[in-house]
Amino acid sequence: MTQDTWRNWAGTETANPKRFATPRSVQELSALVSGAARQGQHVKAVGAGHSFTGVAVTDGILVSLDAITGVDSVTPDEAGGALVTVFAGTRLRDLNEQLWQHGLAMTNLGDIDVQSIAGALSTGTHGTGARFGGLATQVRALQIVLADGSVADCSPTQNPELFEAARLGLGAIGIMSKVTIRCVPRYVMHAVEAPESLDATLDRLDHDRSTVDHFEFYWFPHTRRVLTKRNTRLSGDTPTSPIHPIRSYIDDELLSNVVFEGVNRLATRMPSAIPKINRLSSRVLSAREFTDRSYRVFASERRVKFREMEYAIPAEALPETLAAIDQWVEKSDFTVAFPVEVRFAAADDVWLSTANGRETAYIAVHQYHRRDHERYFSAVEAIARDVDGRPHWGKMHGRTADDLRPAYPNFDEFVAVRDKYDPQRMFDNAYLQQVLGR
Repeated sequence: MTQDTWRNWAGTETANPKRFATPRSVQELSALVSGAARQGQHVKAVGAGHSFTGVAVTDGILVSLDAITGVDSVTPDEAGGALVTVFAGTRLRDLNEQLWQHGLAMTNLGDIDVQSIAGALSTGTHGTGARFGGLATQVRALQIVLADGSVADCSPTQNPELFEAARLGLGAIGIMSKVTIRCVPRYVMHAVEAPESLDATLDRLDHDRSTVDHFEFYWFPHTRRVLTKRNTRLSGDTPTSPIHPIRSYIDDELLSNVVFEGVNRLATRMPSAIPKINRLSSRVLSAREFTDRSYRVFASERRVKFREMEYAIPAEALPETLAAIDQWVEKSDFTVAFPVEVRFAAADDVWLSTANGRETAYIAVHQYHRRDHERYFSAVEAIARDVDGRPHWGKMHGRTADDLRPAYPNFDEFVAVRDKYDPQRMFDNAYLQQVLGR
């Protein structure tokens, strides 16, 4: 944030609110919201700004939860895990470290850990693994500040409709202040990363999805090459063997950030060279294998700025969808330097989850921030819509409430909860009007 303007990480959205606020407690947050209600002002909470959409944009009061952080309580359970109550502004990176000290870990994580837990939950953040749901499936209860400033607790048995809407609520129901998540005993992961062919990867896709705990791959457009990642969960007392610091610096900092930034700057000036660059990049990748704490394996540093769109599709539609994207890329004159990321998730029952009711594959497409993305993203979106794809709520897309409603069995139930708890649309903004209606 600057004094007058807020920008998200990717630079795709800006806001010029009437004022910024950083309450230091739930009580201060409640008072702030009730005051805004009396004045008829909009209020939006913002986390780390890692959403590519305008989900946090407001013309009223922009609230940072950065001072409402930390673990509030840990209640062990008989399975060796625990119910952990966390203040909403807590960054995932900090939470993971604290959980480890308690002998715990989150069941699954995404590949970035800088978000606040409230922001990650509210936009449907997920990881990968066909047996594992997104972050919202780990929520067991939450506390939320409503449009009149009142503080409500909810769970599957207490205010259940509020709970169902708010655990993945796009910031449309209220401002999350605390969340209780079910954590598991801490675990390490054995990571195996290797370059392979796209065809071989698709041939054994069903096997890898069903037998590897956390499987994903990155396809290099203009080639038939991929980088696969197979992460296997091991008990928390397993000896770790992390990547050597020098290898880690070369792979994860020098190549993935410094060199990749340079490659994309070159590709911006010479887009016709991208197919050759991709072929070279995919060929020079080398395999690596290591074992480390789970959260260190899940997350990676990403400093090269990009635009992103991600679609959740039925898992069985993945091969045909990738083939259609490949066909479009080859027939068009559009060149794509960023790999296409493919991940998986189990079906769940969260109302606005992109994996609601079906085994899901995720296809994420990216474009360097200095290059045009619109034609590429529009083409991929049309392909994904043909197989009933659902867009990630925190990433770029062109969908609206009218065509999203048929994609979500509980869409109208969510809207009804929104109408009940925010009838005056205190938490409204242009993005919510786009995806939920007025």
